[in-house]
Amino acid sequence: MTITQLHHVQLAMPAGGEEAARLFYGQLLSLPEVPKPRELAKRGGCWFEQGDIRIHMGVEAEFRPARKAHPAFQVSDIDAVRACMLAAGIEVKDDDALEGFRRFFVADPFGNRIEILQPL
Repeated sequence: MTITQLHHVQLAMPAGGEEAARLFYGQLLSLPEVPKPRELAKRGGCWFEQGDIRIHMGVEAEFRPARKAHPAFQVSDIDAVRACMLAAGIEVKDDDALEGFRRFFVADPFGNRIEILQPL
């Protein structure tokens, strides 16, 4: 058996957070929203997909944000993403601990940790 690909990352959010997710993942990170399958749509949440990048936001009844575990998005223009986050009032935490990359961390609207990085 061989794992051939990571299909998607599921992140949790509280009930009713779809609009905040759309603003952060859809507008700030420019990930297009795709329809959830009918049976899964009944559970709430929303999905964002672009090529092989798939972030599925699911409603968790007793929601607690992931403050350590996180997805890392590699970008082509980290300065533009950083400026976009700051303009939206999102706190940016710079980090230089990963050799060969510029990177920073932000929290999505629900407190989930998100890493943004670009190779040097």
